[in-house]
Amino acid sequence: MSKYDLNSAEERYQPGSNDTVLANNLGIVDAHEMDVLESGLLLMLYEKLFIGLKPLGKLTFEHICYWHYQWLGNVYQWAGKFRQANLTKDGFHFAAADRIPLLITEFERQFLHRYGELKTLSRVELIKYLAECHVEFILIHPFREGNGRLARLLFDMQAVQAGACMLDYSLWDRNKMFYFRAIQAGISGNYAPMKRLVSDIFPD
Repeated sequence: MSKYDLNSAEERYQPGSNDTVLANNLGIVDAHEMDVLESGLLLMLYEKLFIGLKPLGKLTFEHICYWHYQWLGNVYQWAGKFRQANLTKDGFHFAAADRIPLLITEFERQFLHRYGELKTLSRVELIKYLAECHVEFILIHPFREGNGRLARLLFDMQAVQAGACMLDYSLWDRNKMFYFRAIQAGISGNYAPMKRLVSDIFPD
């Protein structure tokens, strides 16, 4: 079964992969092989961002697009670009592709422009910010693949900027259904479930 249902005429899967691997530059048809490759490339990006570079003074969505390109640019032609396909997962619809640019503009205004303020926020304020930012990023789902992992990278960047450290998401992984429902609740502006999840993994 495909990971996502697509409402798009775009070629999406690698021939020979039985609709389990996205069309890619490397000709990979095995889903496990692709997962291993993507995980390794993401680790390399983490090392570059958190060890090899100076902290960012400000954060824009151009940074996030560039992270996506650095991570997957050798694998997918569309890396770093907003998706053109409308995506659903388990019957849940993410933002329509044609709305992404407008939504990103609002996302920058509401969240990314406050990046420099994070060290000044109280723990309660910071958890509210992080929870809302994470939910909105996932709901927008700006890229064709890798949105959840990139959302965690953004979360870690914000946590470090706030004076904390990179976080352990194993609790979220063990409670995937609650996490998914927390994302869904954000559609109606209910961020309480996600604030609970953030509070559970964020250091005091």
